[in-house]
Amino acid sequence: MAKLLKDTLKMIDGYRHMNPHYEELLDILEEVLILREEYRRKSTKDIFNVDESLIQKKLAGGLPIVDFPEGDFALEEPKEYFIALLEIAQRRALEETDEIIRRITTGELNYGEMVRESFILPKDEEPLDDQEEGVFDLLGFLVEESLRPALEVLSEKYRSIIAASKWTEGYCPICGREPKISELKGEGGQRFLFCGQCGFEWRFKRIRCPFCGNEDQQTLAYFTIENEEKYRVDVCNVCNKYIKAVDFRKAEKEPNLDVEDIATLHLDILADEEGYE
Repeated sequence: MAKLLKDTLKMIDGYRHMNPHYEELLDILEEVLILREEYRRKSTKDIFNVDESLIQKKLAGGLPIVDFPEGDFALEEPKEYFIALLEIAQRRALEETDEIIRRITTGELNYGEMVRESFILPKDEEPLDDQEEGVFDLLGFLVEESLRPALEVLSEKYRSIIAASKWTEGYCPICGREPKISELKGEGGQRFLFCGQCGFEWRFKRIRCPFCGNEDQQTLAYFTIENEEKYRVDVCNVCNKYIKAVDFRKAEKEPNLDVEDIATLHLDILADEEGYE
């Protein structure tokens, strides 16, 4: 894991020079990844209380193994990580952070409630603060990230069970989140969706919308950017949603999809301008 982190930090440094517009976000991500590894290593509690006797039944029924809206979780360690993440943002003098800290201090924001609400609030609700024309929500990112170390441990624990279940849904089998980015792998360009909430990847049908299940090639399309042949945006003209895709099959390095998601925010902006969600 240490080597993977070292390689990822080197990748971030490369993108920092190629995309100076995202330098601040990449700097924050660099600190977050270092801190994430620290908290992942010292994670000691079984936070999510997964009933293993129900896992296969849940997966067969299209249900993720963790029920966030209904679960009663011990969130002390994720909250500690959340506070540490806020301190990173505060050191960077991000104006949004002062408002978040103020609202937590006054009791306007409750961490446990924020975690649960992040899984049940409608997608069109206005976030607290936006960056990059509405495609980067600081508070949402920090709340999601605070769960990441514990969810990575959970993902590794049940990876083989999920693989055996042949999960075919367009949302994460661990936490139920919709993917923001995907990757093409192998000679045939097999498609894998990536969950930014828990870092889990699962294979998904190439010609299918992960959000509505549409398989009509006449209403599925994609667009690319000149001189960025390893990136594309897959769009569905039925549900009007999009997902970014990376294709590193011709590259010598393996992509880190957390980094790629930040480094391709311009694609989110273009998709938004085209009317996709």
